[in-house]
Amino acid sequence: MQENDFLSRVVMKMNFLFPDHIYLKLLYYLIMGKRLHLSNPKTMNEKLQWLKIAQRNPLLTTLVDKLSVKDYVAKTIGSEYVCPLLGSWDSFDDIDFSSLPNQFVLKTNHSGGNTGVVICQDKSLFDIKEAREKLTSSMAFDIFPRYREWPYKNIRKKIFAEQFLGEDIVDYKFYCFNGDADCVLLCIDRQKGDPKFYFFNREWQLLRYNKRGKEAPEGFTLPKPSNMDEMFDLASRMSKGFPFVRMDFYDVDGKCYFGEYTFYPASGFDYNRLPATDLYFGEKIDLSLI
Repeated sequence: MQENDFLSRVVMKMNFLFPDHIYLKLLYYLIMGKRLHLSNPKTMNEKLQWLKIAQRNPLLTTLVDKLSVKDYVAKTIGSEYVCPLLGSWDSFDDIDFSSLPNQFVLKTNHSGGNTGVVICQDKSLFDIKEAREKLTSSMAFDIFPRYREWPYKNIRKKIFAEQFLGEDIVDYKFYCFNGDADCVLLCIDRQKGDPKFYFFNREWQLLRYNKRGKEAPEGFTLPKPSNMDEMFDLASRMSKGFPFVRMDFYDVDGKCYFGEYTFYPASGFDYNRLPATDLYFGEKIDLSLI
């Protein structure tokens, strides 16, 4: 595994040498330890790799851009679901901190996961140097050449500030297949540095789809938000027409906010899902929609 980790880093640094299909096959073998079947993909991971190559809808660039998607969401389901924007800038040194409130969140508009997020809960204690290092590093990172996620190729990178919504907010990630929000993945304890992930269905039953879910004791559950049905419905509406997309929402005291569109979770290299789940989700992804 360590050798494969080293080789995958070497291949990533030399990504410009390979066309998409060769590069993804190499990377898939090194990361997942198995062949990538692009001619007849079956699992979710395989089909996400296929979609990286075949999916070229310009709308996707708008949707993965965390800034431009705000207008799209406001027009589609309403501005009340959009986290208020406090400002946007081309670089960290352009930020006017005097214009920001005591609490805020800084993000880069093209980054994945938590790599381009800095939270300020008290401006008097805010470490500007640390924030500059993290966000400048995020601005220098390009998802497209490293993972071939085409929607990110033409994003104009920005840093922006959003309203601070609260501490320890749970992230609800809906797995959607052409307008069908099949289930939701809860991400908890992310801000504590020890994120945990659990799948639930609409009836709020734990689904043993991943390693965490499989290991959870009998009777394990998590609190169900009062607006969970609303979030399921919104995710279904906003995912119509896409073979697969993960729709993320936050619940803040009974009010839900849109999080992001994610077309390739873990960039199609997710080894935390159980093999049966990877195949089940793969069967639900209809590639004929492309």
